[in-house]
Amino acid sequence: MDSSQSDYFENFGRVHGVLLYKPFIKYWDDVETFQAREDDVVIATYPKSGTTWVSEIVDVIYKEGDVEKCKQDAIFNRVPFLECRNEDLLNGVKQLKEMASPRLVKTHLPPKLLPASFWEKNCKIIYLCRNAKDVAVSYYYFFKMVPVHPNPGSFPEFVEKFMDGLVPYGSWYEHAKSWWEKRKNSSVLFIFYEDLIEDIRKEVIKLIQFLGRKPSEELVNKIIQHTSFEQMKNNPTTNYTMLPEAVMNQKISPFMRKGILGDWKNHFTVALSEKFDEHYEQQMKGSTLKLRTEI
Repeated sequence: MDSSQSDYFENFGRVHGVLLYKPFIKYWDDVETFQAREDDVVIATYPKSGTTWVSEIVDVIYKEGDVEKCKQDAIFNRVPFLECRNEDLLNGVKQLKEMASPRLVKTHLPPKLLPASFWEKNCKIIYLCRNAKDVAVSYYYFFKMVPVHPNPGSFPEFVEKFMDGLVPYGSWYEHAKSWWEKRKNSSVLFIFYEDLIEDIRKEVIKLIQFLGRKPSEELVNKIIQHTSFEQMKNNPTTNYTMLPEAVMNQKISPFMRKGILGDWKNHFTVALSEKFDEHYEQQMKGSTLKLRTEI
């Protein structure tokens, strides 16, 4: 490993083969032994797949359309990030332990790393999946604006790392495929970012019904309006501007950047796109999971 590679991995380590941030790994026992409650709802995604969007939708559902209640605190306090640990600033496990039920839980963990108690208690889990090309673009900008990350290099260099799973949470392919296999479990709802973009109303109704609620027209309309990209981008409780610059530097790139489908076309050259497609075919061989890269 040359010095530039060792610099790249300085803040990362592995848990059961999956690349994660070292501060998360340091307290891994707290995550692994986490005790779920039967009415917990888990929102699971690979990073940069629309986590904040679906978290806000679910929170509005749980607050019965009262968007003012949602605006009383930052999303990362209303839907704590289970495995996140940033010394004193963020501690997902502690936040969740102190929360009243029902709790909404955010995680980027693959199924094999999700605390066993969530499976034992048969908790409801929502998995949001986004096409790999758009994820790679969004992750690239996230690397640039979150100082804990090493320099991602050029976009093509970063894409190579992404394809090799050398980013936090490892291989997108393994993550998506392993959650796709869990969709047969009745307590797991597998949804697509692209479907949310195409027909938000249909997907919101699907989420409300999955969570055992009644999708009134008033509630659905409130959710659609409150969770539009423009609303969330300008809402301090969802756009992460409440975090200090040392954690997220939004002068480099906003956390809420574009929220669109197909931004990969502005970043991938034809050659890089073809190389990615070929690798994608190899990695996804045998899987019935199909994603759209455009509508």
